[in-house]
Amino acid sequence: MNALVILSLILLALMILIGGYRGMRSFISLFLNFGVLMFTIFLMLGPQMNPVIITLISCAIISCINLFFINNVDRKTGTAFLSTIVTIVLLIVLIEVIVNVSMIQGYGEEETEELAVFSLFVGIDFVKIGASVMIISTIGAITEVAISITSSMGETMKHHPSISRKDLFLSGMRIGKDILGTDTNTLFFAFFGGYLALLIWFKDLHYSIGAIVNSKIFGAEMMTIFFAGIGVALIIPVTAWINTYFSVKARKKALKESNEN
Repeated sequence: MNALVILSLILLALMILIGGYRGMRSFISLFLNFGVLMFTIFLMLGPQMNPVIITLISCAIISCINLFFINNVDRKTGTAFLSTIVTIVLLIVLIEVIVNVSMIQGYGEEETEELAVFSLFVGIDFVKIGASVMIISTIGAITEVAISITSSMGETMKHHPSISRKDLFLSGMRIGKDILGTDTNTLFFAFFGGYLALLIWFKDLHYSIGAIVNSKIFGAEMMTIFFAGIGVALIIPVTAWINTYFSVKARKKALKESNEN
């Protein structure tokens, strides 16, 4: 039994112990999301395929798995899903523009030796691949923030059923502000943890700070962090507004039905 199996069993045991049935579904969702990502990669290799459109579809499927499969289908998860899709579409427009202008797609100078034996004529638009990578990198953080805000706002609505539309929206914004700082820092430290060896290599090669900052690898990863941070910041008002709209609408409908009865 190798280390991967042992670690996966420990993770499964802890998720079931702490999260119960939902924890088990969360564990299964890891493999479902992995399957979706692998299928997305295979589709991108096909002729006349637009990687950005394929990525948008895969993000929608991943959002369904993370929200509906784990948390069931209800107004809370439906609102989080709608907010996620709206934010991803807005983010795609910004990513497409910035990636085209910055020209960070493809490989950096540090990777040329490893790729020397391979052909780079793969017939894929690396601008769109770069945009797809950044979109996929944001989906996890965006769905996490969306479900956190809708769940918290749902509890607020439950304990204060007569809360005004404005106060409910501001409640969602306050919740989002608490999440924003921690999530952004999580993305930042995940980059340094994953690319620590590269940064050490930069130091051994006596790269200056300017050379590191202007490196294509470093620039691409930092842009991914910034886009993920923008996505996390953008999802907060989007989710707060959409959830407020549907929550107030559902309350009015319930009151109307109650008065009729």
